[in-house]
Amino acid sequence: MPNIKSSIKRVRIESNRTAQNKHQRSKMRTTLKNAFLAIENQENAEEAVKNATKLLDQAANKGIISKQKAARHKSQLQKALQAQA
Repeated sequence: MPNIKSSIKRVRIESNRTAQNKHQRSKMRTTLKNAFLAIENQENAEEAVKNATKLLDQAANKGIISKQKAARHKSQLQKALQAQA
């Protein structure tokens, strides 16, 4: 643990940000998994894909994942959705 006041604050801030990012990433992964399951089971697939796309875009804008990774996942979702339709 640092002794300098500004360093202590920096550690605290980084810990909070890490927790928020971890929560957001976990939520995104769960939504992606649920979207693929919805496509597979053909129940509310379009709504699930819409929610997953929204979360991917939010995560990319906040810098939690790269924009390319978000685009790749959205493309995979759309491709799976079109294949089931």
